[in-house]
Amino acid sequence: MAIRSLCVTESADRPTVASFIGMHNAGIDITVVCPSDHPNHKTLTDAGVPTVDIRLPQNFDKDGIAALREELVRGRYHIMHTFNNKAVSNGLRACKGLPVKIICYRGIVGAVGFLDPMSWMRYLNPRIDRIICVAEAIRQYFLHMQPAFLRMPAERPVTIHKGHKIEWYTASPADLTDYGIPEGAFVVGCTANYRPRKGIDYLIDAIEALPGDVQIHLLLVGHMDAKKLTARIERSPIRDRIHRVGHVNNAPELSAACDVFCMPSTKREGLARAIIEAMAYRVPPVVTDAGGSPELVVDGVSGFVVPPRDAQGLADAIEKLYRNKELRERMGAAARERIATDFRNEDTVRKTIALYEELVPEPD
Repeated sequence: MAIRSLCVTESADRPTVASFIGMHNAGIDITVVCPSDHPNHKTLTDAGVPTVDIRLPQNFDKDGIAALREELVRGRYHIMHTFNNKAVSNGLRACKGLPVKIICYRGIVGAVGFLDPMSWMRYLNPRIDRIICVAEAIRQYFLHMQPAFLRMPAERPVTIHKGHKIEWYTASPADLTDYGIPEGAFVVGCTANYRPRKGIDYLIDAIEALPGDVQIHLLLVGHMDAKKLTARIERSPIRDRIHRVGHVNNAPELSAACDVFCMPSTKREGLARAIIEAMAYRVPPVVTDAGGSPELVVDGVSGFVVPPRDAQGLADAIEKLYRNKELRERMGAAARERIATDFRNEDTVRKTIALYEELVPEPD
């Protein structure tokens, strides 16, 4: 008998959808909770993956919990695999008293604490069998929470990197002149949504700290319209070389057109898809030693890793790449090879199936 898994997610990204399809093709009897009007629905159904339309608009949604429980009973699932906060909190209630193993996905470091009641209703709930951590840094966070006597069992958090397929990244780089950047300009890109932990202000400080002969344009992609950031840019001496393009549908192609990609996070970074996309396009990354970023980038080989909150460290790394085209090309090639070899979607599928088989060695 095949292992039956109900995967609960609201809006899975491309690597997660590929993992669902990969597990389905490998013989796992997988059903995905996916709204019928979501773009992923057609991708899944075209691949033969069964879906069920259950909505979870709130952390504790009465109708959603009832629908999930009905599906869990109907399908006699061995595993409920949740992929976001609402899925966890609703799913835990839905499976109360049912003989189902529970796996949760966790994509960022922190934001879970023993004094937070909601944490006990999610990732600290003892009913959870495994937490798949997208980066080893997340697993280490769980293993070293204080006080020690409240920590979860050491076998509960496991690291499975979210893998990609290198063939996804073959589109032509975007034309940055469409975004106000002069042709031939040296461009440092950053894709993120503005929030304090993303460290965007440190990146601006770094560009400002560069020598006068290092003329660099900064491309900021994502939700970057915060008043604080606007004020910071307006008083910057390089404000004419800072370009905010907002949320776009071609972020990977924009990164591909850059000379360097930078993720200046100060803390809590998971395994940032934006870094992976840039690396897959041979764009050398400069990242901080925050969360999972140094798991992606081998310092000095496939990019540079600098301390968090170190604007001068960012500036020094960017300047090295600016002044040495051969170094950029070598690191860019190593970055692509790193993703192609060590962060494969096939490996994510294989490791996830192995975890399923560990929890359900003899499916009925």
